[in-house]
Amino acid sequence: MEAQLKRGSLEVCVLASLLKEDSYGYKIIQSLQNVVEISESTLYPILRRLEAGDCLKSYSVEHNGRLRKFYSITEKGKDRIKEYLQDFQELMNIFNYIAKEVKDD
Repeated sequence: MEAQLKRGSLEVCVLASLLKEDSYGYKIIQSLQNVVEISESTLYPILRRLEAGDCLKSYSVEHNGRLRKFYSITEKGKDRIKEYLQDFQELMNIFNYIAKEVKDD
């Protein structure tokens, strides 16, 4: 898969994992494990990019005497998911065209 497409898909997966509830890094990784393999070294730069782009907000909560950083999706993040789905539908139309042409060849 093209790196840019995969990167964008990972970002949207992270956003989608936050639609139902706020979460923290390890829990996000766990929620995505059946969908895509993602490591901490991949996740945290994604979270920073999404936060810098106003798609996420973060806040800290004390847990067992330590601060745990939680992330919540913003309206801009929800819009990003909708845009991704529209773009994906366009990509699927292209894929279906190519598959049909190859099949008919």
